[in-house]
Amino acid sequence: MNNSYKGKLLISTPDASGDIFSRSVVLLLEHDMHGAFGLILNKKNKLMSDKLNEIFGFEVEVYDGGPVERDRIFFIIKGKPVTENFSSIGDDFYVTEDIQKVVAAIVEGDLEVNQMKVFAGYSGWGGMQLETEIKNKYWTVVDVYNLDYTFPNDKGLWRDIMQNLGGDFLIFANSPDDVTMN
Repeated sequence: MNNSYKGKLLISTPDASGDIFSRSVVLLLEHDMHGAFGLILNKKNKLMSDKLNEIFGFEVEVYDGGPVERDRIFFIIKGKPVTENFSSIGDDFYVTEDIQKVVAAIVEGDLEVNQMKVFAGYSGWGGMQLETEIKNKYWTVVDVYNLDYTFPNDKGLWRDIMQNLGGDFLIFANSPDDVTMN
Protein backbone atom coordinates (compact mmCIF):
# COMPACT_ATOMS: atom_id res chain seq x y z
CA MET A 1 0.00 0.00 0.00
CA ASN A 2 1.56 3.29 -1.13
CA ASN A 3 -1.11 5.84 -0.19
CA SER A 4 -2.93 6.46 3.04
CA TYR A 5 -6.30 8.13 2.68
CA LYS A 6 -6.40 9.13 6.35
CA GLY A 7 -8.04 12.54 6.74
CA LYS A 8 -9.69 12.41 3.31
CA LEU A 9 -13.33 12.00 2.33
CA LEU A 10 -14.78 9.02 0.52
CA ILE A 11 -17.68 9.94 -1.73
CA SER A 12 -19.81 7.01 -2.80
CA THR A 13 -20.61 6.64 -6.46
CA PRO A 14 -24.05 5.49 -7.61
CA ASP A 15 -22.55 1.98 -7.96
CA ALA A 16 -22.70 1.80 -4.14
CA SER A 17 -26.47 2.25 -4.10
CA GLY A 18 -28.98 0.24 -2.15
CA ASP A 19 -27.32 0.18 1.28
CA ILE A 20 -26.09 2.49 4.03
CA PHE A 21 -23.29 3.70 1.76
CA SER A 22 -25.64 4.97 -0.94
CA ARG A 23 -24.85 8.69 -1.41
CA SER A 24 -22.55 8.63 1.60
CA VAL A 25 -19.72 10.94 2.56
CA VAL A 26 -17.25 9.13 4.83
CA LEU A 27 -14.48 10.86 6.75
CA LEU A 28 -11.53 8.45 6.96
CA LEU A 29 -10.02 8.66 10.43
CA GLU A 30 -7.54 5.79 10.04
CA HIS A 31 -6.11 4.01 7.01
CA ASP A 32 -3.10 1.75 6.74
CA MET A 33 -2.16 -1.68 5.35
CA HIS A 34 -4.31 -3.37 8.00
CA GLY A 35 -7.53 -1.59 7.02
CA ALA A 36 -9.50 1.61 7.34
CA PHE A 37 -11.87 3.25 9.82
CA GLY A 38 -14.25 6.13 9.16
CA LEU A 39 -17.55 7.78 9.97
CA ILE A 40 -20.41 8.60 7.58
CA LEU A 41 -21.05 12.33 7.90
CA ASN A 42 -24.43 12.63 6.22
CA LYS A 43 -26.85 9.88 7.37
CA LYS A 44 -29.09 10.77 10.32
CA ASN A 45 -30.41 7.97 12.52
CA LYS A 46 -33.78 9.07 13.95
CA LEU A 47 -34.28 5.96 16.07
CA MET A 48 -30.91 6.31 17.79
CA SER A 49 -31.45 10.07 18.15
CA ASP A 50 -34.69 9.44 20.03
CA LYS A 51 -32.99 6.85 22.25
CA LEU A 52 -30.08 9.08 23.18
CA ASN A 53 -32.33 12.09 23.73
CA GLU A 54 -34.09 10.06 26.43
CA ILE A 55 -30.81 8.90 28.00
CA PHE A 56 -29.00 12.25 27.86
CA GLY A 57 -31.99 14.42 28.72
CA PHE A 58 -31.19 16.92 25.99
CA GLU A 59 -31.74 17.12 22.23
CA VAL A 60 -29.03 15.55 20.10
CA GLU A 61 -29.01 14.29 16.52
CA VAL A 62 -27.28 10.97 15.95
CA TYR A 63 -25.79 9.94 12.63
CA ASP A 64 -25.09 6.45 11.30
CA GLY A 65 -21.32 6.22 11.43
CA GLY A 66 -21.49 3.00 9.46
CA PRO A 67 -22.69 -0.59 9.59
CA VAL A 68 -20.09 -1.90 12.07
CA GLU A 69 -20.75 -2.08 15.85
CA ARG A 70 -23.78 0.17 15.71
CA ASP A 71 -24.02 0.20 19.50
CA ARG A 72 -20.68 2.07 19.80
CA ILE A 73 -20.98 5.84 20.10
CA PHE A 74 -18.43 8.25 18.66
CA PHE A 75 -18.27 12.03 18.89
CA ILE A 76 -16.61 14.48 16.52
CA ILE A 77 -16.10 17.66 18.51
CA LYS A 78 -14.99 21.13 17.45
CA GLY A 79 -12.71 23.06 19.76
CA LYS A 80 -10.78 22.32 22.92
CA PRO A 81 -10.72 18.66 24.00
CA VAL A 82 -12.89 17.76 27.01
CA THR A 83 -11.14 14.41 27.49
CA GLU A 84 -7.64 13.01 27.34
CA ASN A 85 -8.90 10.10 25.19
CA PHE A 86 -9.17 11.55 21.70
CA SER A 87 -7.64 11.55 18.21
CA SER A 88 -7.13 14.86 16.42
CA ILE A 89 -8.76 15.59 13.09
CA GLY A 90 -6.77 18.48 11.72
CA ASP A 91 -6.34 21.54 13.91
CA ASP A 92 -9.90 22.23 15.00
CA PHE A 93 -11.64 18.87 15.50
CA TYR A 94 -11.17 15.59 17.33
CA VAL A 95 -12.95 12.25 17.71
CA THR A 96 -13.61 10.45 20.98
CA GLU A 97 -15.74 7.67 22.46
CA ASP A 98 -15.58 9.11 25.99
CA ILE A 99 -19.35 9.44 26.59
CA GLN A 100 -19.01 10.28 30.29
CA LYS A 101 -16.64 13.20 29.74
CA VAL A 102 -18.62 14.55 26.79
CA VAL A 103 -21.96 14.47 28.63
CA ALA A 104 -20.34 15.96 31.76
CA ALA A 105 -18.87 18.80 29.66
CA ILE A 106 -22.31 19.55 28.20
CA VAL A 107 -24.03 19.48 31.60
CA GLU A 108 -21.30 21.71 33.09
CA GLY A 109 -21.56 24.18 30.20
CA ASP A 110 -18.04 23.50 28.87
CA LEU A 111 -19.36 22.10 25.58
CA GLU A 112 -22.39 23.03 23.51
CA VAL A 113 -24.35 20.43 21.56
CA ASN A 114 -23.79 22.38 18.32
CA GLN A 115 -20.01 21.88 18.75
CA MET A 116 -20.31 18.14 18.20
CA LYS A 117 -21.74 15.44 15.99
CA VAL A 118 -22.72 12.07 17.44
CA PHE A 119 -22.36 8.78 15.55
CA ALA A 120 -23.66 5.28 16.17
CA GLY A 121 -21.36 2.66 14.66
CA TYR A 122 -18.53 3.10 12.20
CA SER A 123 -17.40 2.18 8.72
CA GLY A 124 -14.57 -0.33 8.57
CA TRP A 125 -12.57 -2.11 5.90
CA GLY A 126 -10.07 -4.96 6.15
CA GLY A 127 -6.57 -4.79 4.68
CA MET A 128 -6.70 -3.79 0.99
CA GLN A 129 -10.53 -3.97 0.94
CA LEU A 130 -10.94 -0.21 0.58
CA GLU A 131 -8.28 -0.04 -2.15
CA THR A 132 -10.21 -2.69 -4.09
CA GLU A 133 -13.49 -0.77 -3.70
CA ILE A 134 -11.80 2.44 -4.89
CA LYS A 135 -10.28 0.60 -7.86
CA ASN A 136 -13.77 -0.74 -8.68
CA LYS A 137 -15.07 2.85 -8.58
CA TYR A 138 -17.40 2.44 -5.60
CA TRP A 139 -15.68 5.43 -3.99
CA THR A 140 -14.07 8.68 -5.06
CA VAL A 141 -11.37 10.00 -2.72
CA VAL A 142 -11.52 13.74 -2.10
CA ASP A 143 -9.31 16.09 -0.10
CA VAL A 144 -11.22 17.83 2.67
CA TYR A 145 -12.05 21.42 1.78
CA ASN A 146 -13.05 23.71 4.64
CA LEU A 147 -15.69 21.32 6.00
CA ASP A 148 -17.25 21.70 9.43
CA TYR A 149 -17.66 18.08 10.51
CA THR A 150 -20.14 19.08 13.23
CA PHE A 151 -22.54 20.86 10.86
CA PRO A 152 -25.90 19.04 10.39
CA ASN A 153 -25.34 18.44 6.68
CA ASP A 154 -27.31 15.29 5.98
CA LYS A 155 -29.43 16.57 3.13
CA GLY A 156 -27.10 18.12 0.60
CA LEU A 157 -23.50 17.24 1.47
CA TRP A 158 -23.10 14.38 -1.03
CA ARG A 159 -24.73 16.34 -3.86
CA ASP A 160 -22.75 19.52 -3.06
CA ILE A 161 -19.42 17.68 -3.17
CA MET A 162 -20.36 15.93 -6.42
CA GLN A 163 -21.27 19.28 -7.98
CA ASN A 164 -17.99 20.82 -6.81
CA LEU A 165 -16.06 17.96 -8.42
CA GLY A 166 -17.67 18.87 -11.76
CA GLY A 167 -17.37 16.90 -15.00
CA ASP A 168 -18.98 13.46 -14.94
CA PHE A 169 -19.71 13.92 -11.23
CA LEU A 170 -22.38 16.48 -12.18
CA ILE A 171 -24.34 13.64 -13.74
CA PHE A 172 -24.17 11.73 -10.43
CA ALA A 173 -25.15 14.83 -8.45
CA ASN A 174 -28.31 15.27 -10.46
CA SER A 175 -29.28 11.61 -10.78
CA PRO A 176 -32.24 10.16 -8.86
CA ASP A 177 -31.63 8.14 -5.68
CA ASP A 178 -32.44 4.97 -7.61
CA VAL A 179 -30.22 5.26 -10.70
CA THR A 180 -32.17 2.47 -12.42
CA MET A 181 -35.04 4.97 -12.65
CA ASN A 182 -32.94 7.31 -14.78
